Amino acid sequence: MRKMLAAVSRVLSGASQKPASRVLIASRNFANDATFEIKKCDLHRLEEGPPVTTVLTREDGLKYYRMMQTVRRMELKADQLYKQKIIRGFCHLCDGQVSGRFVIELCYLVAHVWSLMTVLAQICHCCLGDVFLQKHEACCVGLEAGINPTDHLITAYRAHGFTFTRGLSVREILAELTGRKGGCAKGKGGSMHMYAKNFYGGNGIVGAQVPLGAGIALACKYNGKDEVCLTLYGDGAANQGQIFEAYNMAALWKLPCIFICENNRYGMGTSVERAAASTDYYKRGDFIPGLRVDGMDILCVREATRFAAAYCRSGKGPILMELQTYRYHGHSMSDPGVSYRTREEIQEVRSKSDPIMLLKDRMVNSNLASVEELKEIDVEVRKEIEDAAQFATADPEPPLEELGYHIYSSDPPFEVRGANQWIKFKSVS
Repeated sequence: MRKMLAAVSRVLSGASQKPASRVLIASRNFANDATFEIKKCDLHRLEEGPPVTTVLTREDGLKYYRMMQTVRRMELKADQLYKQKIIRGFCHLCDGQVSGRFVIELCYLVAHVWSLMTVLAQICHCCLGDVFLQKHEACCVGLEAGINPTDHLITAYRAHGFTFTRGLSVREILAELTGRKGGCAKGKGGSMHMYAKNFYGGNGIVGAQVPLGAGIALACKYNGKDEVCLTLYGDGAANQGQIFEAYNMAALWKLPCIFICENNRYGMGTSVERAAASTDYYKRGDFIPGLRVDGMDILCVREATRFAAAYCRSGKGPILMELQTYRYHGHSMSDPGVSYRTREEIQEVRSKSDPIMLLKDRMVNSNLASVEELKEIDVEVRKEIEDAAQFATADPEPPLEELGYHIYSSDPPFEVRGANQWIKFKSVS
């Protein structure tokens, strides 16, 4: 306890030095851009693939870093709120497990004390996000970096990160998780049903979003728009028959659809080797070209997405991407995630490739940013998350009379029958 109090004192006493560090950062000459080698993609029915080198500008690097840190800490906050029973129902996260018995015990001790959680985050090298490692940030941020805001995206129920990268605020996302009026779906969608402009959820039925994504791509082609639709699903959904039907239709009609399999190696508690006769998911389209991408490297994901989008926009039809990633949490909050795999496996993957640390090392080693500058971003992101969490717990829940609201987007009000014929609700668009 004395050591902890001493550490807290050091953190608080160092707060007054931040303006000086900002002056130091402002006076330093950083590089405007840097070139990096990235992993070559495995190809299927393609003569050429994405480039193996790419340029990262300082501006883009800082933007990607902030977005990835925001997604990570937002998921960590959702984990905390769920354990406090503030978030109820289903909650599928993509952040990581805890490394080390000490941290586990510490988190249990302080789970209900938000202020102490914030202080402990400052004590750690780069906040608790460095302990609860996550692998999906490179996927959602990298995919967004490779398309246009006018393009479209639909995914399954692990959707919080995509909801943020598509343009919604952390406040709206956390408020939706807690079921409050300020949520992006007015508190009625929850973890699996969030929506934004050109983002179609968040879908709770395994694999059912894939035919919908093909339909969105059909609308893009029918309306003559130079747009593509990113249609995401997990390896656990990859054996669904409706996915292959969507492949066939998209290929026949040459739809601008990028089918994306997020392969995190486990469908719920079943490893891909036990669930699939072929684990080369990028080849599953057969007659559709495919590529397998390092889903833990944001630059690999960005370049592969740009390549796939250009392929679709050229009128050649659909393409398939497999993003090789990993999740450290269980399938959902009710799954401890260690009954079907070993802690050693998790630790091995964690120690070799963390997407945020990979980007951070690249930027620091190439003089695109300094450690101090990135730490300041960490502090700003933590404050944003804490403010959003306070809003998400203080905002009122939607009243019962609004239960039938927003069934349609632009229709006149009408009555909706409740659980029996005597209960009526008014629906307002």
